[in-house]
Amino acid sequence: MGAARQVMDRLTDAVTTHADLNVISELYAEDAVAFTPDEGELHGRDNIVEYWRTTTEALPEATFQTLHSYEVGDTAIDEGIFSGRNTGPLQLPNGETLPPTQKEIRIRGVDIATVKDGRIVDYRLYFDEMDFLGQLGLLPDEPF
Repeated sequence: MGAARQVMDRLTDAVTTHADLNVISELYAEDAVAFTPDEGELHGRDNIVEYWRTTTEALPEATFQTLHSYEVGDTAIDEGIFSGRNTGPLQLPNGETLPPTQKEIRIRGVDIATVKDGRIVDYRLYFDEMDFLGQLGLLPDEPF
């Protein structure tokens, strides 16, 4: 197992099973860039850690079931199912905060992390945001 795989596994654990923002901070380079479906492109460790803070607060007991796990050179790729109950406030991209829905979510996603010198420098997260919002009951009842 290479460095990229080890860092990705530590990140997954720090976001889910053993949520720890300090570990998450240690795993990202200061000038890291991340792309997420809900927040777009994030620049810098502090902004990325803030993204994970809102996620771990909204879903404090989340789990990740790995379906496929790869490492190619300095990049680790995971496909899996992120699940949990929304028991904490949801912070929306516009800054608005919604109370917990208490609903269970189960979404399939892909994470891609490129690692240099033991830290993530480029991170990509892909999941269906509409599926996530629908499972939380946050979409309008009428079709668009």
